[in-house]
Amino acid sequence: MTLQQLEYIIAVDRFRHFGNAANYCNVTQPTLSAMIQKLEDELGIKIFDRQMHPLEPTKIGKIVLEQARKAILSSMRIKDIVNEQQNSVDGTFNLGIIPTIAPYLIPRFFPQMINKHPEMDVRITEMKTEDIKKALRHGDIDAGIVADLDGMDDFVKTELYYEELFVYVSPNNKLINNETIKDKDLNGEFLWLLGEGHCLSKQMQKFCHLKHAAISERAYRLGSIETFMHIVEGGRGVTFIPELAATQLTENKRKLVRQFAIPSPTRKIIIITTNSFIRNTILQLITDSIKKAIPEDMLKLKPHQQRV
Repeated sequence: MTLQQLEYIIAVDRFRHFGNAANYCNVTQPTLSAMIQKLEDELGIKIFDRQMHPLEPTKIGKIVLEQARKAILSSMRIKDIVNEQQNSVDGTFNLGIIPTIAPYLIPRFFPQMINKHPEMDVRITEMKTEDIKKALRHGDIDAGIVADLDGMDDFVKTELYYEELFVYVSPNNKLINNETIKDKDLNGEFLWLLGEGHCLSKQMQKFCHLKHAAISERAYRLGSIETFMHIVEGGRGVTFIPELAATQLTENKRKLVRQFAIPSPTRKIIIITTNSFIRNTILQLITDSIKKAIPEDMLKLKPHQQRV
C-alpha cells in the first residue's frame, strides 16, 4: 500500500470517474486503474462499485476512503510544515472559488501572480459555497474564496474586499428610466436568478424581500451571471451583477447598470481555511496579490453600503 494509491482512490471518489481522476492525477487511466486494482487485491476487497454510473464506493470502500484521507492529510501536513518553516511557496495549493466571483477576480490577479512566482503550483476549482466547505473539511482543497455568510464560524476568515451588487436592466424595461432601484421596484419583475446552491441569489432575495423570485428559475434553472446578462441585453427582464463584473463592461453596456437606492447591498469577500491550516506564506501571497489587483475603494465598506 502506497500514498500514491491512496491519492488515486481519493481522486476517483472525488470525480466518480476513472478518466477524470487520472487527468487530475496527471497519469494515464490504465495506470490509475491498475494501481487501484493492485490495492484492492492487496486488501481483498472492492473499494468501488464499477457497475454504478456514476461509480460509487462500496460500503467498506467508504471506510477505507475515510482512513485514506486521514493518511494523506497527515503526509501533506509534514510537507506543509517544512515548506512553511522555509517560507516556501513550493508544492501544490488547491484553491476553491465560487462561480459568482471566479470569472471576474481570477483574471485580475492569477496570471500576474504566477508569472512573478513560476515555482507556485496553484490549482483553482470553481465550486459552490457548500461544496467548498465540504472540500475544506475533507482536505480536498487548502482554501476557498467565498462571500462571507452565516455558518462559517468553524473556519478561519481572511478579509479580501467588499463588493457592491447592482441591478442589470433590460433596455426595454421600465426600470431603465430609474436612476436608482428600490427593492419594492423589483417585485413583479422577471428576475434572472442563479439556481439552487448559489449564495448570491439567496442574499439578494433576502435583501430585496422578493416573494416571486422563482418564476425565472422555472424558465432557466441553471445558467450563469454572464448568461443572464446576455438575456437582459437581448431585451428580457433584470438580473443582479457584482461590482467587478460591472467594471469590465463596455460603455454601452454600463448604461444598463443601475445602483440600488441607499443602502446599497454589498457582500464581503473572504478566504476561508480550516483551523489546522499551516501554509500561511502562500496564503499571504495570494491575499496580497488579490488586494493589489482590486480597486482601492473596494477594500473597505463605504458609508452608503450595507452588508448582505
